[in-house]
Amino acid sequence: MTASGVKFGTSGVRGLVANMSNQVCYAYTTAFLQEVLRKHNAVNYPDTVFKVILGHDLRPSSPHIASICAAAIRDAGGQVVYAGALPTPALAYYAQLQNASAVVVTGSHIPFDRNGIKFYGTQGEISKADELAIQHAVIDVPDALMSYTLPIPDSSVEAQYIKRYVDFFGNVDFKGLRVAIYEHSGVARDLLHKLLEALGVEVIALGRTDDFVPIDTEAVRPEDIVQASNWAKEYDFDAIFSTDGDADRPLIGDEKGQWLRGDIVGILCA
Repeated sequence: MTASGVKFGTSGVRGLVANMSNQVCYAYTTAFLQEVLRKHNAVNYPDTVFKVILGHDLRPSSPHIASICAAAIRDAGGQVVYAGALPTPALAYYAQLQNASAVVVTGSHIPFDRNGIKFYGTQGEISKADELAIQHAVIDVPDALMSYTLPIPDSSVEAQYIKRYVDFFGNVDFKGLRVAIYEHSGVARDLLHKLLEALGVEVIALGRTDDFVPIDTEAVRPEDIVQASNWAKEYDFDAIFSTDGDADRPLIGDEKGQWLRGDIVGILCA
């Protein structure tokens, strides 16, 4: 941990991709399973088969890191439920439905040359006390680390997340509502289409990119402020919506393309 500089931050461990070696990612995942899963979830680790939901964002480095996390889960006797590229909340939600843990490979909104890993127990994201236990864990890392070949993603993870919102809002009449999605490189960009269209919303897709864009919903970039205003004039939508990289924070704008601060969005939701 000290040598790599990959350490816990606001949410999960984060560091430069160049420093997130196979050994570092394997050790962190194993420590989570050993210190959190065993102690909090009453799992007789490593003698009992347990389930871990695994997914990641759209950063170029994320699938490989996820494969190393999967190898650690497998070596610990766990069953990997690979969800593919999906929002962090979708992975955490499915984990709760399954009474399972979750590992999410994402650096959230930080630049693409960095990445991270978030850990979720059955009760949600791990606590600071759990982080401390992970940092002090003693881990055996194999001399020869073999990555895990990720299978085809389990579609039920995405389906359950969409179902959650359709069940909740299904009786609301959204007919005639036009919502723009600023897609950029957000992991929720395809899921949001399915979700909103399932509710009867007309969706306008804007700004998709193959390059990773570090959208910070709490510090909107000047170019995104200008772009949203221009899109509002061109597309005549009722609202514009986006997220950060792993889609656990929303970015919402009105019909003029003016982005609303998080405190205002909170009041509207309340």
